[in-house]
Amino acid sequence: MNDSQQIETIVQQWREQRPDIDSGPMALMGKLRRLTTRLRDEFVIGYEQFGIGEGEFDVLSALRRMGQPFELPPSLLADHTMVTAGATSKRIDRLVEAGLVDRRSGTDDRRARVIALTPNGHKLIDQAIEAHTANQRRLAATLSDEEFKRMEDTVSKWLVALDSISDMKS
Repeated sequence: MNDSQQIETIVQQWREQRPDIDSGPMALMGKLRRLTTRLRDEFVIGYEQFGIGEGEFDVLSALRRMGQPFELPPSLLADHTMVTAGATSKRIDRLVEAGLVDRRSGTDDRRARVIALTPNGHKLIDQAIEAHTANQRRLAATLSDEEFKRMEDTVSKWLVALDSISDMKS
């Protein structure tokens, strides 16, 4: 039984056992959870061929897409990778140890500390991002251009709505 069939079976079981609840969204939510897990697993395999993990890939990518001089203060790096400062610090430590980033004084403010790509880090992330985008194309290949665009629009709309809900809770 594939993932989709298994999720449909689970939903049907809930419908039988608890017909009083709305299990309608359950199938979509279950399939989305499984899809994101499967995609993440595929991405991680790609990162591992470059000797890095998902978190390190995110840090290197954030630095690379900033353009020259390929550096950011740790606080902004945390914002650009959407994780906590503590998680960012651990990732930076691993990347410094691997020789892929340096901690140094900023180019604009010599007192400020920044994290900067090393030449080896720059080379590695350029290779890794090429492999990553090829992998993304491979994973999306079963969708037509129209299906892909429709899905992207739908997910964007949903994220905006969820952000609004989160903002109201804050």
